Amino acid sequence: MNSLEQALLEKVADLHTVPSGAYNIRKNGQLYDRGSTKEIEIRQKKNKSGIDIIVKKGVKNKSIHIPVIITVGGINDLVYNDFYIGDDSDVFIVAGCGIHNKTCHDSIHNGVHSFHIGKNAKVKYVERHIGEGDGSGGKILNPITNIYMKENSVMEIETTQLGGVSSTVRKTIATLGDGATLHVQENLLTEDSQTAKTHFKVNLTGKNSSVEVVSHSVAKGKSHQEFLSDIIGKNECFGHVECDGILLDEARIVSTPMIDAADSRASLVHEAAIGKIAGDELIKLMTLGLSESEAEDMIIKGFLLG
Repeated sequence: MNSLEQALLEKVADLHTVPSGAYNIRKNGQLYDRGSTKEIEIRQKKNKSGIDIIVKKGVKNKSIHIPVIITVGGINDLVYNDFYIGDDSDVFIVAGCGIHNKTCHDSIHNGVHSFHIGKNAKVKYVERHIGEGDGSGGKILNPITNIYMKENSVMEIETTQLGGVSSTVRKTIATLGDGATLHVQENLLTEDSQTAKTHFKVNLTGKNSSVEVVSHSVAKGKSHQEFLSDIIGKNECFGHVECDGILLDEARIVSTPMIDAADSRASLVHEAAIGKIAGDELIKLMTLGLSESEAEDMIIKGFLLG
């Protein structure tokens, strides 16, 4: 890889070099490098573009890296990745895509990820989206995530997109079995004329299943965001959705948290708040010597990254 590609890989997946263990690196629509272990196998699909990631039963404290980088214009990449997580396992997965486009042609990556999570298994999944390059061509990312969780499994998802992506549509659909727990944290920044749509749909079918979806977003310039969450309680279960947005300039945020209690034992809560940065916060930071723009940037960074 050249220096540009290495820098993009580091931003997407915190990788300075090709990692040890299980990994799959995709560059400009093609496989760049891949590694498997005795505990985690990554293999190419036979009938379509994408991979199968197979984690054996009882695997503990292992990481998997599957980043995608694109550094050319005019590419339309589509992959189907299936994760088979064995019972009683515990793994950390780093994914995401970085696009550097300096051309007048759109660069597009669409990833369809399906997680089949076994009994008592634990998964932490981190997905980062980055767009850069001064070309007029789009930097477009459209991830779809399908999640199937068996008894007492736990999944934690952290998605981050902090500017640069011209257009994105993110869809996440999950079905939870008995005692399964899903946590989702979305951090999103749009600027200029960028657009972002997020749709979470969670079916709480199992007894004592639970989900928490938290979205923190900032819209600047003339950007446009849409957030839709649809939590369906079909058993004795708990669901909580929180959507907080900061609106600046001429941007727009549309938030639609939906809850559907299809069982009398379901306990579902939603919260949504959209507003501007509080003036007293700006003034407090400016009295410490920051300019208004510096104070604003600090507040936004703290809001999105904690």
